[in-house]
Amino acid sequence: MASSIKDTATFFAAGSAKQFEHVLSLYPQALRLKAERKNKKPEELIKLDNWYQNELPKKIKSRGKDAHLIHDELVMLMKWKQTRGKFFPQLNYLVKVNTPRAVMAETKKAFRKLPNLEQAITALSNLKGVGTTMASALLAAAAPDMAPFMADECLMAIPEIEGIDYTTKEYLNFVSHIQGAAQRLNKETQSAANPDGSWSPHRVELALWTHYVASELQPELLDSIPNGTSPPHSNGNEKTHDETSNATSADALDASDESSLDANGKATESSSVAATDENTNTSLPEDLSPVNNNQNEDEEEEEDDESSSEPPSKKTKPELK
Repeated sequence: MASSIKDTATFFAAGSAKQFEHVLSLYPQALRLKAERKNKKPEELIKLDNWYQNELPKKIKSRGKDAHLIHDELVMLMKWKQTRGKFFPQLNYLVKVNTPRAVMAETKKAFRKLPNLEQAITALSNLKGVGTTMASALLAAAAPDMAPFMADECLMAIPEIEGIDYTTKEYLNFVSHIQGAAQRLNKETQSAANPDGSWSPHRVELALWTHYVASELQPELLDSIPNGTSPPHSNGNEKTHDETSNATSADALDASDESSLDANGKATESSSVAATDENTNTSLPEDLSPVNNNQNEDEEEEEDDESSSEPPSKKTKPELK
């Protein structure tokens, strides 16, 4: 099982709670690998991630029934998201355009909609620059027991998700798979002292992200995964590594096309549609292609070459993350 558990799809479908716990313990190492790959200053992502995973949830929770984000936190959250994933300069601008009052009002409204994730995302989409994936990052910080972050790496690792589609419908589909895995793992970890188990959707998502990144960037990290898996939770149609999304390399993932956005940071139906601000009629730059933070000229040329082709195993529809 040592070799097959290196396949992220197999790990997601059949990994035991013990194996998930072990992989999650590798998160700091996987994060550093990702940071060193993407940035000239890897410590920036590591610092931002610590803020997002540890400090921000505590701040939101401390606000009690009036839980919300402030403007600076929304801007910093966008910075975290783009530093760990794809970088769109225009989204940084759009998020900053939101007024402090709007950020507080809309995030407060969204958090009050919980546990209805669909209604919460609808409320958050009223903010400029906030699409489904950004909204999922907000919700994962505010309610990790309900909402996972919609990371590309996690979408690519779930066999039942055949393409990357950054819509609310696809997010809810993603949530159902992550919640199913959490329920399966919690059945293993339930005890008298912990009747609900220890696995939240956000913890499952972090473990899945860790496994995917490690398998792509340093597979030997996964050699230490303990043996033994739990029975698959799906209908028995598990796919092999070659048949699933995990066959897609990290390079192809970073080059997926999400370049068509409107002025609120939402996706348009066609990449040929010009980006304009519907509220102010102010034209925005048309070039909304993702770039890596602090990349050198050689890296820019390499990404240009990669962006001309789709990932081989999962098609990506243009959508704001």
